[in-house]
Amino acid sequence: MTTSSTHLSLAHRCAAGVLLAGAALLAGCGSMGVGVGIGVPLGPFSIGVGAGTGGVSAGVSTGVGPVGVGVGVNQRGQVSAGAGVGVSTGVGNSNARVGVGVGTSTVIHDPHERN
Repeated sequence: MTTSSTHLSLAHRCAAGVLLAGAALLAGCGSMGVGVGIGVPLGPFSIGVGAGTGGVSAGVSTGVGPVGVGVGVNQRGQVSAGAGVGVSTGVGNSNARVGVGVGTSTVIHDPHERN
């Protein structure tokens, strides 16, 4: 049973990484957008990269169950914080997972914005 619950936790972290990479992309757009990303779990965190209508972003996230939070930076140097919820499922007999989710994010630092 321990392996199963660990696998499920890992799956949710992967989904959270993909989800939050997409959420960071949405913040870069300033409106709705679509993106695709991939996350690699490292302990309780996931390192992710994504690309979409808002450009390219990279970030770090963590999650508990289907809920995830994280921060990312896009190609313009804007730093975003995001939160979301997602689900994932296994791909064949491998350890690979594919997931989908929805989330929201906000720009917390813009190096080009004048105060």
